[in-house]
Amino acid sequence: MSIDPKIGRMGEVITLRGVNFGETRDEAYVTIAGIAPTNSSYHVWQNELIIIRIPELGESGLVYVHVDGKKSNGVLFSNSATLPKPAEGEELGLQPRITSISRQSGAPGTQITIVGNNFGISRENQIHSLSLQTMSGVFFSWDYESNTINPYVVREPEFIEVSEIEAGYESWSAREINIRVPDGAVSGNIEVRTPHGRSRPVFFDIGGKPGNKSFIDKRSYTINYSVDIRVHEAARPNTLYLWIPNPIISPSQRKVTLISRSTEPFIENHRGVSLYKFDNLAAGVNNSIVLSYNVEIYAIETAIRPASVTSSQRPALSAMHTQSTELIPSGDQSVRSYVSTITGREQNPYLKAKLIYDWIIQNIAIDKTIMYNINIISALQEKHADPYAAALLYTAMVRAAGIPCIPIAGALIDKSGKTFHHYWAEFWIDNFGWVPVDPAMGQGTVTIENAAMHGEVINYSNYYFGNLDNMRIAFSRGDLVLSQMENKGRLVSHPQSYSLQNIWEEASGGLESYSSLWGDITISGIYTH
Repeated sequence: MSIDPKIGRMGEVITLRGVNFGETRDEAYVTIAGIAPTNSSYHVWQNELIIIRIPELGESGLVYVHVDGKKSNGVLFSNSATLPKPAEGEELGLQPRITSISRQSGAPGTQITIVGNNFGISRENQIHSLSLQTMSGVFFSWDYESNTINPYVVREPEFIEVSEIEAGYESWSAREINIRVPDGAVSGNIEVRTPHGRSRPVFFDIGGKPGNKSFIDKRSYTINYSVDIRVHEAARPNTLYLWIPNPIISPSQRKVTLISRSTEPFIENHRGVSLYKFDNLAAGVNNSIVLSYNVEIYAIETAIRPASVTSSQRPALSAMHTQSTELIPSGDQSVRSYVSTITGREQNPYLKAKLIYDWIIQNIAIDKTIMYNINIISALQEKHADPYAAALLYTAMVRAAGIPCIPIAGALIDKSGKTFHHYWAEFWIDNFGWVPVDPAMGQGTVTIENAAMHGEVINYSNYYFGNLDNMRIAFSRGDLVLSQMENKGRLVSHPQSYSLQNIWEEASGGLESYSSLWGDITISGIYTH
């Protein structure tokens, strides 16, 4: 399909040429940057020709023709009002402004330089009246495939921020920002956001990917969890810190909204964890923190052309996510030896990750029941693991193969709404993004009624390499290493919980004895869309 003109103003008429549009429109329609024009906007609809007026309130974006539930290739229409313009003289006001970008298209991981003004000297911004730190950011368009097609419903545009977990922010100054295109971005607008407002959007085209990733089957969950503390022996002064994870934000887990909490945190959302502080607790006193969130989850489907995959050219990303740690011993000689045997001479990172996945689900007996304090190396040598060890073993082996990989921890939700701890992984492919993998579910050890499968009979081992259901809540991506608050603080960790963090509790001073009960994740609402 082609478009004429490619650049214009809102309200102008454009011409689309192609094939198989249908001789009459009937229930077919066009979308422009996700917006469907009204019936009166269509002037001509023929099998190879459509003439249509652009909505007055539209934006730059891809134009699609939708016929019988299928859509055409996308063609780009750019709103001339949003194209970057050279700066003329001194800019007034504090709102960020984009004057140019180094390129107009690219794939996830592509480096982009944004030039303008009023970005701030760094991403961290101090709101002096409250002494609170906020973060500026760069946001790309994000979209999902809806189960329902209604040309008369206008969806608000959605965005996804450049990702720190992908080493996406390379530098930031008042007039120049260097970033990497985030996983999950689609063709659409880029915005710079600071505490002083949003920049005028600039269009960016996502292309050059070795495959496709779709976010489908949206579900919303209302989740609740809590911590109960009972103090047995205490003398003043004393302090108890609780590091409570929040549901993460990712391309497939979005709109994480706090509904209620019984206590305000001491530090809000530091690296995905909120820190709560209790001072001078008294013996016999109970304290509780109760949290409630609403979270939107999307199933993920990927289709990758292995021949188009290239090896990672991102040193910063590789350094972050191929390193060997105590939790992920990718540098262990036995791990490296197995990986060398499994992958052989294969150089393609996607195919190497698939070979490792196939080997694990074929050779490691994965129990559904959590085996506490399991050793990853022992799991490899004894060929016996649980979902936690299987996910970490996969991560370690993929890292040993030189491929960036991170473990994910959270809660899996069965059809009755009951939850249990679960673990999976994602590996990075340049110009594509993160690819999800769930060894335990791929082996069939752990099963749920998978909403993403539409009731079809699916090969689990094939599905859970590259695809993921929408019946899980993630609380951590990667091995989260937190720093303790006090030098003499006594630390408590909770391995194999719903977040992969090294610190959960820290007691100091005269807090001699206390007990903590971390409640399970409970679901009080499930909403399908």
